[in-house]
Amino acid sequence: MISAARPKIANYPFTTLEPNLGVVNADGGTGGHGTELGRTFVVADLPGLIDGAHLGAGLGIRFLRHVERTRLLVHLIDTSDSNADDPVRSFEIINGELEAFSASLIEKPMIVVATKLDATTDRARLEALRDFCKRRNLEFHSISAVAGDGVKDLVRSIADALDKIPRPTHDSSIDTLPAATGDEQPLTASVERPTVATKKEQDS
Repeated sequence: MISAARPKIANYPFTTLEPNLGVVNADGGTGGHGTELGRTFVVADLPGLIDGAHLGAGLGIRFLRHVERTRLLVHLIDTSDSNADDPVRSFEIINGELEAFSASLIEKPMIVVATKLDATTDRARLEALRDFCKRRNLEFHSISAVAGDGVKDLVRSIADALDKIPRPTHDSSIDTLPAATGDEQPLTASVERPTVATKKEQDS
């Protein structure tokens, strides 16, 4: 929804089996006829994580090393009525796996996003996640990728956050990302260059 990338999507969890990269234009310019293109950045959509990923469970460690190269992490958490998981617990599982793999990952700037707002009639868990983020001083957004609600605001917030984060020294190498095979919790990392990675949920 935020780039021209066309990853596989479906009405079941964990459809992302390999990283997908997309260039995002945060400000809407086309760059044509002398107009400004505006801020752009690369987002990498990563297969997610399950408990024990840092030990190799699921896709686990295959992609965690690429998350180390990102500048910003965007966690996509399903708060819809069809998902029985506690969204706060889902976030804690992901963060626990990141920290177990590398302490530097947990120190990266993060944005937390409640997804599938269009399918969330009971807002109790969404509000619990919002309150959790407020207590932790984490930026929080809620979106519907299907309806587009909140998506533009999120993209601008990602661009604003990246504006404040120093760029890494240039690395011209591009690793080959391995294929994937597991069921994982959602993880997303917003990135500045195509050698880094992220994860989005099935409808995002």
